[in-house]
Amino acid sequence: MEQCLVRFSAGKVHQPVRSIVPVAEHHGLFGLMPAVDEQLMGIKLVTVYENNGRLGLPTHQAVIQLFSAKTGEPLAVMDGRLITEMRTAAVSAVATKLLAKKDARVLAVLGTGVQAKAHLRALPLVRKFEEIRVWGRTPAHAQQLAAEFGAHAVADVEQAVRGADVVVSVANVSEPLVRGAWLGTDTYVNAVAAVGPKRRELDNAVMDATVVVESREAAMRESGDILDSGAGLFAELGELLVGTKTLPTGRRIVYKGLGIGAEDIAAAQLIYEAVKA
Repeated sequence: MEQCLVRFSAGKVHQPVRSIVPVAEHHGLFGLMPAVDEQLMGIKLVTVYENNGRLGLPTHQAVIQLFSAKTGEPLAVMDGRLITEMRTAAVSAVATKLLAKKDARVLAVLGTGVQAKAHLRALPLVRKFEEIRVWGRTPAHAQQLAAEFGAHAVADVEQAVRGADVVVSVANVSEPLVRGAWLGTDTYVNAVAAVGPKRRELDNAVMDATVVVESREAAMRESGDILDSGAGLFAELGELLVGTKTLPTGRRIVYKGLGIGAEDIAAAQLIYEAVKA
């Protein structure tokens, strides 16, 4: 994912902002996410059906199709649900490695679903957390998840956030969940749950920060947190990874993740090459 983000910000990966087709009669969304990366191109077709949880089905489902960019030849089709789960958390790990303070010891994860589990696997790879807190709207789910990862469940979201060095917002929300009044000046925030121009997960006080994104173009069309708060965008992750921009000191840092097609194609390429080998 680091390599993918660098290539994207350098203009070596070409992609439009994802297209979203509402499926209003079934309360769903159908997304199309194409990308072209030199010798390889592909598209992720993703569906988001929030009511699927009641049916025992995943809320997010996807298929990724790879093609040769040179000839247009179809190369592989693969399930995209697990790829989406893992690459999202992997990018958050990249961001945390780059943006969180080196001595970060307390991690707070807000949410108990698929992305909460993926982030609990990924983030300890880049920081040595001594305390991990888990909050969820359903206490039993939070307790179960905490037990699985050696964390501890916290009943109150404010209690989970206060004193944390790294906060991960992965709860399914449309209104601000995290409040700036709860955060320290050096608290780092990974916000990856609210995607869409009308959805929020952070209040304006949180967004009074150095804001980092994957794609400026996507952020200015798809992030309600950025659009509603009027927050400026400091840099793309790829720019910071190669050092073309340097982070300012003395300000909170927020990574607002939305997910881009380039990440899906890069992850799918790893699988395709492994299968070929």
